[in-house]
Amino acid sequence: MTTSNYTRHIRELDNANHLHPFTTHHELREKGPRVITHAEGVYIYDSEENKILDGMAGLWCVQLGYGVEELAQTAYETLKKLSYYNLFFQTTTPYAAELAALIASKTPDGLNQMLFSSSGSEANDSALKLIWYYWNLMSKPEKKAIISRQRAYHGSTVAGASLSGLPFMQGIFDLPLPRFHHIGPTPCFYQYGEPGESEQDFARRCAKALEEKILELGPENVAAFVGEPVMGAGGLMTPPDGYWREIERICRKYDVLLWSDEVICGFGRTGSWFGCQTYDFTPDIMTMAKGMSSGYQPISAVVLNDRVSRPIIESDTEMAHGYTYSGHPVSCAVAIKNIEMIEEKRLVGERGRAAADRFQAHLKALQEHPIVGETRGVGLLGAIELVKNKETRERYSSAGETGVICRTHCFNSGVVMRAVGETMFLCPPLIISDSEIDELFMRVTRALDLTFKDVRGA
Repeated sequence: MTTSNYTRHIRELDNANHLHPFTTHHELREKGPRVITHAEGVYIYDSEENKILDGMAGLWCVQLGYGVEELAQTAYETLKKLSYYNLFFQTTTPYAAELAALIASKTPDGLNQMLFSSSGSEANDSALKLIWYYWNLMSKPEKKAIISRQRAYHGSTVAGASLSGLPFMQGIFDLPLPRFHHIGPTPCFYQYGEPGESEQDFARRCAKALEEKILELGPENVAAFVGEPVMGAGGLMTPPDGYWREIERICRKYDVLLWSDEVICGFGRTGSWFGCQTYDFTPDIMTMAKGMSSGYQPISAVVLNDRVSRPIIESDTEMAHGYTYSGHPVSCAVAIKNIEMIEEKRLVGERGRAAADRFQAHLKALQEHPIVGETRGVGLLGAIELVKNKETRERYSSAGETGVICRTHCFNSGVVMRAVGETMFLCPPLIISDSEIDELFMRVTRALDLTFKDVRGA
């Protein structure tokens, strides 16, 4: 079968039976999906034999790149030895116990009790239930309100979408549910800072919005505040200087639990093991997934500190929550090997810092491009703001059409870059080499050039 016939065959099968996540389906079925057939290192390959540098690490997750023999071998050996067993019935496996201990050695002091699940959305659902359970055990059942942020992303389940601050994920599903509250401005200085306002003043204004919401709802009614250290899918927004320290101060002042959603930021993405360490705050709850196994197996976790976990551990009430695949032995074994390899390769350390410095230098240089209003980033995360006018920050389209144009040029230029509105994201595998970073930005620059050529008459 020729490559074109094979592509057509797979597209026909896909169109006949497959509903894709986050997709306008009639548009996809009119043109047909790109068929990815294999991958190696930082590259993916499609059925038309195109080699594409994956600037998004899959979906923010492939820390070690594709085709890592050690991870595949670990999965194979574990499958042969213990293909599955559950953690119900007062049982455990060596893999779950060892992974829990390994993660506890990387998290901030005191965050050392964890429940495993299979995705970031499941971890966030679990965190919600455990927060409400904790306050019930503390004889404060009225503390149920959860405060999140506008443009936050915390998953796509009913609870995850309610936590998220993205209206397009909510209205069509009659969400958000009660108990969920969102505050603004979103802490992105470029997009929401006011003329003449310093970054520090903006940070205080964003944090003050949390305090005002707590007082509006009543501190006795507020269970937790949740935030991503770097806001990911909503716009890759790095926090203004001092923001997280002030957020932590406010949470402590009003006895509100602080929850760090580390699903994207965890396992080296920001330069530290976790984003809360990069931004110097200590949460009560952490959720994590994605880079936990480099995407090789579905696995996630919610981690609690001593304060939250102790009443649960000491309670006579059964914690009636968990999943069939909580702590799946194969997923745990792969996650252990993944974390060990991140450590061995010094991706959170010397090599990781060098790669991040090179990446951020290239990213900053893009600010000279005529279509770029700002770049920002931390570690191996980067955002590029597409603008029509650098001084006024005017966009080409409020509907995000320029981002779609740029994303298409990226694919055609041999690189994956994600678009949200008119903001472009980069998040390559942590193992990306110096020459691959140079290649990445060469291809990104070409896509920006082509985008500018298309829209400059607009």
